Amino acid sequence: MRTASNPAPALEQTPRRPCSFPVLFLGCLAALLILTILAIGVGRYAISPATVVRVLLSRFLPIPATWEGQAESVIFTLRLPRILAALLVGSALSLSGAAYQGVFKNPLVAPDMLGVSAGACVGASVGILMNAGGVGIQAGALLGGLAAVLLAIAIPKVIKNQSMMTLVLAGVIISGLMNAILGLLKYLADPETQLASITHWQLGSLATAVWRDVFTMGPPILAAIIILLLMRWRINILSLGENEAKSLGMDIRRARGIIIFCATMLTACAVCTSGTIGWIGLVIPHFGRMMVGPDNRKLIHLTLLPEAAPAVADGQANQCAFFQTLEQGLSPQERAQLDALLRRVTENGRQEYLRLERED
Repeated sequence: MRTASNPAPALEQTPRRPCSFPVLFLGCLAALLILTILAIGVGRYAISPATVVRVLLSRFLPIPATWEGQAESVIFTLRLPRILAALLVGSALSLSGAAYQGVFKNPLVAPDMLGVSAGACVGASVGILMNAGGVGIQAGALLGGLAAVLLAIAIPKVIKNQSMMTLVLAGVIISGLMNAILGLLKYLADPETQLASITHWQLGSLATAVWRDVFTMGPPILAAIIILLLMRWRINILSLGENEAKSLGMDIRRARGIIIFCATMLTACAVCTSGTIGWIGLVIPHFGRMMVGPDNRKLIHLTLLPEAAPAVADGQANQCAFFQTLEQGLSPQERAQLDALLRRVTENGRQEYLRLERED
């Protein structure tokens, strides 16, 4: 029996070694490939995974056809374009959500915050009312989403207040306006044909995705993804705040505009391909942060350099040595005057920082 003088030894907690990011990334790619193969084979017409792999490789390698012709038709005509469209839409919404959350410094921001989804619904509804066909409906959705974002960005410029909060409020206003216009279009639509099409498009579906959708929306989605990958470290700097980003020499307005435009393009292309699909852009970035942390270079790709800590410590040591050298040979009265001067400079800097925060 242990007494108070002989307490139980504390259990040593061994720190959990984080998984290497390249290993995690390759593991996710492998899991995605396996799930894609399984998804191609699942359906009313079941196809084994081995047959799916042979059919896919037969387009690149001389593999003898030991499968039915119907299986190849189902894979390349129906299931493969839908799955590729799902991959494009999911990656576009997830990446745009991560970019918006980093730029706006708000973990509850969704890709449709600036009214993209509502504007795309209005554009698609106009295309349905005009009987424009599939291509016309998608073009209307893309133009409607971009128009909504342009209106949301124009409001802060008109009132001459381009702070982050003003942009968010402008997005809420435009979303409400687009939803009101969508309600009017539903009221004007034919209840037997057009209203059902608008409602079905709003629900979001990939059942009608074909190769034309993949080839039309794939290039702009991939281009926007590449630009965001190249600017991933700037999202980290913008997430620190405007004053810190300015002190690091970043052109905040330009970087924020490029990131918002790319994220908006991703959302608009995804919405005009599949309709409105919620929660992906809000939830998936948080799942990513659970695995790799809050760093956007990991979340959107890379890791921080651990060599930065010695550089910071070296800079602090040099600063202390400078002030010690500065005080050498000074009388007590001169040291007091120097301390008062340094305190005044520090207080002025703090007041200026608070003033800039109030203006933002």
